[in-house]
Amino acid sequence: MAVVWTDRFADDVTTEATHGGLSVGVPADRWIDALTFARDELSCGFFDWLTGVDEMEEGFAVVAHVYSLQERHHLLVRTRVPRAYPALPTATGVYRGAAWHERETFEMFGIEFEGHPHLVPLLLPDGFEGNPLRKDFVLASRVAKAWPGAKEPGESGHGAPSRRRVRPPGVPDDWGPHA
Repeated sequence: MAVVWTDRFADDVTTEATHGGLSVGVPADRWIDALTFARDELSCGFFDWLTGVDEMEEGFAVVAHVYSLQERHHLLVRTRVPRAYPALPTATGVYRGAAWHERETFEMFGIEFEGHPHLVPLLLPDGFEGNPLRKDFVLASRVAKAWPGAKEPGESGHGAPSRRRVRPPGVPDDWGPHA
């Protein structure tokens, strides 16, 4: 199946056999073409999932898993968007099932899906700031306020003094209460 992709997309595609299927990488401007080709020419009519991967300096990878019920083959279609402005056209015109996954990826990674019919937060509470699946996101909620009550020996005000408090990994020293 890799030959079919190189015949169609020439130098714009990379292919790799992975875990019993094919993984295809395309530039962001060919994202919709690749998904449409998978659906129409390769019978990959079953849309399984779409997600992002934070690759730090390289930007974000966006990966979609589709499947052909007729041919019984899996396909991963992936692309990369820059960290400075992570955006792709929406795949909802190709796969209706992409709508929910794009909303989740938008919320968790901050990747815009241009033309999405309803790109609003899906899972996080109202007022939540940031994109929690980005590697540079600091999970500071655990240190934002002191935990009520005793949690370490000596913190109740009776007995031995408490141990030195250690901040969770990745939390800067100037975050949270200073005790």
